[in-house]
Amino acid sequence: MQQRESASKGIGGVALRGQSWLPEGAPDGVVVIAHGLAEHSGRYADVAAGLVAEQFAVYAIDHRGHGRSGGARANIDRFAHAVSDFCAFTGHAARQHPGAPVYLLGHSMGGAIAFASALRLQKSLRGLVLSAPALAAAGHTPRLKVALARMLSSLAPNIGAMKLPATAISRDESVVRAYEADPLVFHGSIPARTLVELLDAMQGFPRQASTLQLRTLVLHGTADSLVPVSATRPVYQAMPAQQRTIKYYAGLYHEVFNEPERNVVVGDVLQWLRRPERAA
Repeated sequence: MQQRESASKGIGGVALRGQSWLPEGAPDGVVVIAHGLAEHSGRYADVAAGLVAEQFAVYAIDHRGHGRSGGARANIDRFAHAVSDFCAFTGHAARQHPGAPVYLLGHSMGGAIAFASALRLQKSLRGLVLSAPALAAAGHTPRLKVALARMLSSLAPNIGAMKLPATAISRDESVVRAYEADPLVFHGSIPARTLVELLDAMQGFPRQASTLQLRTLVLHGTADSLVPVSATRPVYQAMPAQQRTIKYYAGLYHEVFNEPERNVVVGDVLQWLRRPERAA
């Protein structure tokens, strides 16, 4: 497996970093990963290894404000900017392997970014994989809290408005410890700007889901407390039935790729990726 680094400029000139994991020889397909809120692309190295072993090329970007990319920490500035960055990165990945089918894979906030990117790029994509995608807010968010976040987003966009509990990502204690010790993970409170941008984007997702004419695989742990299944299920159900495959994993937490059952999850992704070729 070859591992490579990349650098580019995003909207507004923000320095973006990415990486790729490549098989020997021409890949059977290209998977482009959008990581979740506060984390970075390097946390998907094990997922990439599983896919590369089956002859897929994997590319992953550090979103603006995340990992090794530039920008205020965990602040995506505008959701549309993060989407444009990811679309451009996907185009770069596709150009490296002409003729290879391209798939997007997004987790949590990255699921929202991948979903919005797929709506733009679906004519040039083969499929979309969503892992616990942040497509809907959990429960009823108090109006006063949202109003305060909106005010801060305009006046002090980097002020923290929400804290992510590390223990909610996985039942595997070693994963939680590694997450807490990772210097590229943002451990502070999520900036108001990022929170507001995500909430605003979520408002349109149920309507937009019905226009997604692309094979889509959804992966979601039933014990996910960060993006509960109950919040996102209406968006999943709005996707065209003939295009969607939904897999719920009983008892799994937010990061299904980092749970003890991770090999099963990656295997399900590979089976889904191979399905068109087997059916051809």
